[in-house]
Amino acid sequence: MRPLAEIEARIAELGTAAKPAPAPAVAAAELLALGEEVLCHWIAARGETPTAEKREGFRLLALHRQGAKGEPSFNACRETCRELVYHRNLIVMDPDHPEVRKRLAMAALVANHLHLFIGGKMEVAQLGEFCCSSRPLRAPSGDHPEAPAAE
Repeated sequence: MRPLAEIEARIAELGTAAKPAPAPAVAAAELLALGEEVLCHWIAARGETPTAEKREGFRLLALHRQGAKGEPSFNACRETCRELVYHRNLIVMDPDHPEVRKRLAMAALVANHLHLFIGGKMEVAQLGEFCCSSRPLRAPSGDHPEAPAAE
């Protein structure tokens, strides 16, 4: 597996409309594969072997299912995985659509969101219990910052 930082950089490259990218369908397939790699990091960190199985035709969804076993807060990224599959399907089914670059950029944003969630989850096990907010990672001591006082 590639390091998470390398995966993050590749996601950013694929999502940047200003840079030349591979054919849209190829880029969408790569984003899906990058999402799978991110989930493989989570599963390997738990001491398990990532599955090669598919769920609803996609390994990403089978990996999510495997990663969620015994970890209810991991379900917070289920819809993110499904959305990545959705954007891949949009692009693959109509690679000549006039908004294919926007769709590819959105797929990259979703893949990055998955990357950020998994990276945060590997640092803070409770991340995702109330949503996928990474606020505890951004606060100085891991505490939630106080809300500003109303005037």
